[in-house]
Amino acid sequence: MKTQRQFEDGQPVAELRRAVKRYGAITALGGIDFEVRPGEVVALLGPNGAGKTTAVQLLLGLIRASEGEARLFGLDPRKPEARMRTGAMLQISKVPETLKVKEHVELISSYYPHPLPRREVMAAAGLDGLENRLFGKLSGGQKQRVLFALALCGDPDLLFLDEPTVGLDVESRRTFWSVIEEKAGQGRSVLLTTHYLEEADALADRIVVINGGRIVAEGTPAEIKARAAGRKVRCRTSLPLEEAAALPGVKSARRDGELTELFAAEAERVVAELLRRDPRLSALEVRGADLEEAFLTLTNSDIHEEVAA
Repeated sequence: MKTQRQFEDGQPVAELRRAVKRYGAITALGGIDFEVRPGEVVALLGPNGAGKTTAVQLLLGLIRASEGEARLFGLDPRKPEARMRTGAMLQISKVPETLKVKEHVELISSYYPHPLPRREVMAAAGLDGLENRLFGKLSGGQKQRVLFALALCGDPDLLFLDEPTVGLDVESRRTFWSVIEEKAGQGRSVLLTTHYLEEADALADRIVVINGGRIVAEGTPAEIKARAAGRKVRCRTSLPLEEAAALPGVKSARRDGELTELFAAEAERVVAELLRRDPRLSALEVRGADLEEAFLTLTNSDIHEEVAA
């Protein structure tokens, strides 16, 4: 469970300043300002192709900005002094399959001046009992845990976690969450990308939503949910979806089986208009929108697909 944390004033641990990244005629990032503060868990969310990976690669110094700049601990991300203070778990990570788990941990730990003890790393990543297994013989979830362990080896002040719980069961995912919470409680920072929106809701102090290479929303999970979608009206109605979507105050609409879901800032006004147009309306339910619904509204990620059909 996320706890309230106080963040240090002053210099961010990671920052993009008016960052632009172009690949030929394609603009992956369109001049964004972004930062992570000490002790903060930030979730960077967006649909595929939104620019999340580009932003992370800029901060890690894996690519260079076309315009603007990236800074880690106030330094060029490619400087060893900055890299020694970071750990990264990336989907593009490739590690030799013929080494044992403990050999991987020992190798990565040797690159850092003050690494965590191997036993602590193994325990945090849930790898006890797998020390002598070859990486290539592990399941997909076990490999994910090894990559997480490698990100922890240097006892980093800033963790980059790119889709860290893909392929994990519920218990393993909860273990990851507890480790992330523990690190943040120690004053470490975490930049998280994930498609599991309940994960962002549970862990993040701040959420940044990126779409089309630009930041479209930023705030606490509660602020994102309140600003983006307001409330959800769910009902069974004879109104066509196109007509329901066009009601005053409706931000977006979709079908869920026999039910219609409408997202609106002023749910009462929408309900009144629904009842006026469809007196036989039934199965009415009004509640606050969750993070997934807010995300879909902000990014227009298929939430209108049935309206356009």
